[in-house]
Amino acid sequence: MTKLLIALQEISSEQFFIWRKKELSKGGSAEDLDWLLDLEGGLNWSTLQRLYIDPKSSVELSNSLEHLAKLWRRHVEENIPLQYLIGRCPWRDFELEVNSSVLIPRQETELLIDFALQRANYHDQGRWADLGTGSGALAVALARSLPNWLGHAVEISQQALELAEKNLKVLVPDAPTKMHLGSWWEPLKPWWGRFDLVVANPPYIPYEQFQALEPVVRDHEPQLALYGGRDGLDSCRKVIAGALVGLRPGGWLILEHHHDHSEHVMTLMRKAGLLMVSYENDLNGIKRFAIGRNPFKES
Repeated sequence: MTKLLIALQEISSEQFFIWRKKELSKGGSAEDLDWLLDLEGGLNWSTLQRLYIDPKSSVELSNSLEHLAKLWRRHVEENIPLQYLIGRCPWRDFELEVNSSVLIPRQETELLIDFALQRANYHDQGRWADLGTGSGALAVALARSLPNWLGHAVEISQQALELAEKNLKVLVPDAPTKMHLGSWWEPLKPWWGRFDLVVANPPYIPYEQFQALEPVVRDHEPQLALYGGRDGLDSCRKVIAGALVGLRPGGWLILEHHHDHSEHVMTLMRKAGLLMVSYENDLNGIKRFAIGRNPFKES
């Protein structure tokens, strides 16, 4: 999406709140509208608070109210995610380009990187892989945090892979990261048995829950990145099945999964032969991440 280049527009506090009330009357949530105002209007939280406190104040918007209203109308009427409408999404400490070929990175997935880095222990060198990279969010975060490690990002969608590669080049231009088109472990066969750390946020929404998703998600985000089969575990099984072959002895697999699949996924990990199987909670205290380690070979 080409961003419109519009001159700064100065408006008073009174004008702004009249406009905001009018737009919210069309539908949508105040939280989403304020997100749009921040990302596309340049109106951050502290500036917004100043408008509340001082009714006589004014503010400069980086895009016109007309432009913002047009985006908001499309979001409300067509259920298009705001991230797709503006073409970008903040995540961790950087901003990704996104489009309808990729899943919009969720806030809870940011924690997966924290848990991964704990297992990496910030070793000087190593090799990581991001299976099903989508927008490249996990790959970018790992490349930024582990600059001396060799990285691999795998994606089955050509469009998504091209976007992930673009994000890597913009955000971590010198990262030693290879991009691979294909399914899960398959494109990484030349490096099987050499991965110290593998992360994945595979599609894991079960059939019934997928049908019940909000239209803004179900009708616009790629089904390929959401639907995990009848029980939601199809992709998780494939990722876990390749772990002992793909990981180096002592290497870690960290997997995001559906909110009620923790015991199922950890059982799959144990049956596959992974050790030190455990879980980590998401921001709401729900078991969301399964972790397992490839056994060390006996000497």
